[in-house]
Amino acid sequence: MSRSLLLLLLVLTQCKKSIVRTTLPTPDPDNGGLFLPDSFAAVTVTQGIGPARHLAVNDNGDIYVKLAYNEQLEGRGGTVALRDKNGDGKADVVAYFGDYQDEGGLPAGMSVYNGYLYFSTVKYVLRTKLTPGQLIPEGKTDTIITDTDTALFKHWHSAKPLVFDHDGHMYVPFGAPTDAAQDINTAGPGGMPGGKGLDPAPDLQRHGGIWRFDANKTGQTQDDGELYATGIRSALGLAWSPFDNTLYVAMNGMDNFHNRYPGIFSAWQAAVLPSEPLLKVTPHSNFGWPYAYFDHMQGKNMLAPGYGGDGKITARADSFAIPIFGFPGHWAPMDLLFYEGDQFPERYKNGCFVAFHGSTDRAPYPQAGYIVCFVPFEKGAPTGKWEVFADGFTGTDTVFNTSDARYRPMGLATGPDGSLYIAESNRGKIWRVMYTGNKQSFNAAQLSTMETRKSRTYIKAPDPVLDMVGKGNEMHGRMLYNSYCATCHQRDGKGDNNRYPPLAGSQYLAGDKKQLINIVLNGLKGKITVNGKTFDGVMPAHGAFLDDQSVASIVAYIKDRFNNEEITVTADMVKKERVTPASSSR
Repeated sequence: MSRSLLLLLLVLTQCKKSIVRTTLPTPDPDNGGLFLPDSFAAVTVTQGIGPARHLAVNDNGDIYVKLAYNEQLEGRGGTVALRDKNGDGKADVVAYFGDYQDEGGLPAGMSVYNGYLYFSTVKYVLRTKLTPGQLIPEGKTDTIITDTDTALFKHWHSAKPLVFDHDGHMYVPFGAPTDAAQDINTAGPGGMPGGKGLDPAPDLQRHGGIWRFDANKTGQTQDDGELYATGIRSALGLAWSPFDNTLYVAMNGMDNFHNRYPGIFSAWQAAVLPSEPLLKVTPHSNFGWPYAYFDHMQGKNMLAPGYGGDGKITARADSFAIPIFGFPGHWAPMDLLFYEGDQFPERYKNGCFVAFHGSTDRAPYPQAGYIVCFVPFEKGAPTGKWEVFADGFTGTDTVFNTSDARYRPMGLATGPDGSLYIAESNRGKIWRVMYTGNKQSFNAAQLSTMETRKSRTYIKAPDPVLDMVGKGNEMHGRMLYNSYCATCHQRDGKGDNNRYPPLAGSQYLAGDKKQLINIVLNGLKGKITVNGKTFDGVMPAHGAFLDDQSVASIVAYIKDRFNNEEITVTADMVKKERVTPASSSR
């Protein structure tokens, strides 16, 4: 989109107000590809606006979405406004705006509060005044919070979603810089196999928690807020419950238990653990990261392996707050919503919706998540069960790698008529979900079809043997590469231009995956020519301490990351090369 066309579009959007209608639009014949409980239906608001993150709906029905990054405007105009002018449920006007620059990471956060549109980048929490009837805000952008961390763009979990209470406070997480609190200077944010967590964890001084701020004060830094709760690794899904006036958080748990501690956790255990817990967050609560993790199958906090845990020891973990519910590991909860509308049956006011972005690191088992679920509450607490509310995002029966999923649920919002809006991050498609039946006659039978969806490979608990797919996983490969290969070949794969040859763009490694498998397994010595330059050194064998799945993951990562080759590498391929290695020319 050209800048002149963008400016014209912004002018046109001011001309007509959107109209809030009491009648629901006609659903798409296929519900936009979604599977929903009986008597629910969906209309596609937009087929795609770019990498959408969180969204909010104003009281006149206008929709605002935060993008991860606006490629067309080189990081500017990262907020998208959508308006339905004729009441068919579809966006007639789509406008990109914003006088700020997105940089680094994956920002999240979009909310309408007290007549302002609040939104976040990785570094800032911003707001702009909304004018009734106008789609695009006319005023300047206020900076509410600036993250002054000098290492911000090197850290993990730096997104700043936000939520408000009823007393003028805003809650913002400052996520943990690392996965499991190993020394970031030596192990990087992902950690190293067998590594120990620092004790006490310095990450907790200014990270790994939720801070509370004055929602109406500009020019704040983290020092102006107060630490509200700690021990929270990464939180993208936050919601203020109107039913008990309490903050709730859906937390992302730690990763890579098997890769870091293969002698303690099996690949299956690492696929389902640790839990993605639902937290009821009260002032000064501590949920234990990095010292503890939640095991939803045992229903208790366990001592983390980086601090001596073995999957059985609780010890120190007993002192931390217990989550109120636990989802399977690595589903990646991205948004949380307590339904306050009047369109859905009353039961949906007793519980919360959760959008799961889907896992990246469950190999050698299928990736999982990629749904929107509903957690019923009873007497103010979860019943212990959860329901598939919206499915069909993946577009495939089995997700081997995250890139296989067509859509990844990301944001949730309620419209003024009680419709539920769902945004996904791959293309920026948005759905509006509506209830078309009789609310008073809603019954459990209408959920039966969705219950059968739990047999899908991306939802069900994987069978330890039958569901092992054995494909190399690039997420695992990245961590292993950074642990075992980056010292010589460098994190960018370009080598040191002296002793260690480049992997990036290497003609020597192009095409033949068997050769690369053998090099990782058995090492390499003697003269080789890479991209016209001769190297004469020794690469040690890694096959003695890396299992077949780990080797497959490293090879898959190198091929994709450094050679732009999307190939399938399986543990069986590696196993065959251990037995009868193919000859490789030098």
